[in-house]
Amino acid sequence: MKKLYSLFLAAILTAGVLAGCQSQDEAEQAGSSTEEKQEVSVHVTISTNNGEKELADKELSVEEGKTLMEMMKNKFEVKESDGYITGIEGVTADESKKQAWMYTVNGEEATVGASEYELKSGDEVVFDMHKWE
Repeated sequence: MKKLYSLFLAAILTAGVLAGCQSQDEAEQAGSSTEEKQEVSVHVTISTNNGEKELADKELSVEEGKTLMEMMKNKFEVKESDGYITGIEGVTADESKKQAWMYTVNGEEATVGASEYELKSGDEVVFDMHKWE
């Protein structure tokens, strides 16, 4: 009987230790998910007619991992369609005039829509509304 009591007591102590470890792991995981992400700094210029008229020129801080579309929607008045920006600050693309918002990052023409481009620290983004011909 004494042996059975010792085994029962050991089982209860083991269960208590394991439960305590699990609670600590859950607390650590909860703490890591609430940590703030780092911010990255990007420079954004918005213009029309190949830079003829400048609408905005800003140095912005955004959360690391954000897409260009997310940043634009948070910092500017933006209209979009299918992941592409069709209007910024009230200036809307006009397909009948073959005009569209085009963007470059660090001097290179975009190869993906703004909803697919993940911002990196130091990016120089230029949005310009101009004819595509």
